[in-house]
Amino acid sequence: MATLGFIGLGIMGAPMAGHLLAAGHQLYVNTRGKVPQALLDAGAKPCASNTEVAQKADIIFIMVPDTPDVQKVLFADDGVAKGLSTGKVVVDMSSIAPMETKEFAKQINALGCAYMDAPVSGGEVGAKAATLTIMVGGQQEIFEKVLPLFQLMGKNVTLVGGNGDGQTCKVANQIIVALNIQAVAEALLFASRAGADPAKVRQALMGGFASSRILEVHGERMVKRTFQPGFRINLHQKDLNLALAGAKQLGLSLPNTAIAQQLFSACAAHGMDGLDHSALCRAIEMMGNHTIAPDA
Repeated sequence: MATLGFIGLGIMGAPMAGHLLAAGHQLYVNTRGKVPQALLDAGAKPCASNTEVAQKADIIFIMVPDTPDVQKVLFADDGVAKGLSTGKVVVDMSSIAPMETKEFAKQINALGCAYMDAPVSGGEVGAKAATLTIMVGGQQEIFEKVLPLFQLMGKNVTLVGGNGDGQTCKVANQIIVALNIQAVAEALLFASRAGADPAKVRQALMGGFASSRILEVHGERMVKRTFQPGFRINLHQKDLNLALAGAKQLGLSLPNTAIAQQLFSACAAHGMDGLDHSALCRAIEMMGNHTIAPDA
C-alpha cells in the first residue's frame, strides 16, 4: 500500500482518485471545493492545504485546469513545494503548457524530488472507467515506480520522453480531437441537410474507414443533442491556445487548428463554453442555418 496525495477533485480528478482508493492505497486529498462524499466514505483523508498533502504523501498527483493553477498548487505559500522532502514524487496530470512544465520540473528537482508530467485523454468517461490514455514525461526509473498507479487509472500508458514531452503529446492529441470533432460535425450536418437520417448515417460510417472514437461518442452526442460536459469547450479552447502559441514559437502554421479554435470561440460567444466540446457542431449549424437533429 502506497501513501498518496491527490490535489484537484473535479470531473476528472474525483474518479481517478477513487480508483487509487479502491486499490487499497492511503490517500490524502485537497481541492478548491468540497471533497466528494464518496471519496470520504471510501477513506480519503482531507487536508487543510496542498502543503499538508505533500508532507503526508510520498507521491502527489495533481489534476487542475490550467498552467496558472498548477503553478499555484506547486509554489503558493501553502503549496506542494513547501511540504516536500527528498525523494518524493510529484505527478502533474493536468493539461498545461510544455515549456512551463519543464521549468516546474527544474524547481521540484532542485528540492531533491522527482517530477512527472502525465496528462490524460479520455474525458469523464475514461476517468470513470479507468481507461484513460496517459502520456508521460519524466525519468524512466520514476516512470517504472509510478506505472502501477497509472495503470489503476488508465489502459494506454506511454513514457513519451523527458519532462514536457507528455504535455507536448497531449497538445498534439487535442489538435487531432478538435479537428475530428469538426469533421464529424460537418459530415453529419451535410447528411442531415441533404435529407438523410444522421443517426443512420453515423451507424453506417461506423463500419467503414471513417470510423473513429469521435464519430462513435461525439457523433452520438450531436445526434441526440446531449451536450452536458464530459470535457468543456473552454478547456479545449485552453488546449488549442497552447497549440497555437507553441506553433508560433516554433514558426509553424496550423491552419485547421486555428479554424477549430474560432469555431469554439463562436460557441463561447453564444454562452456555450461550458458545454461539452462536441457542441462545436453548434457553430457549424449556426452558419448553415440547420441543425443535425432537433434540439430537445
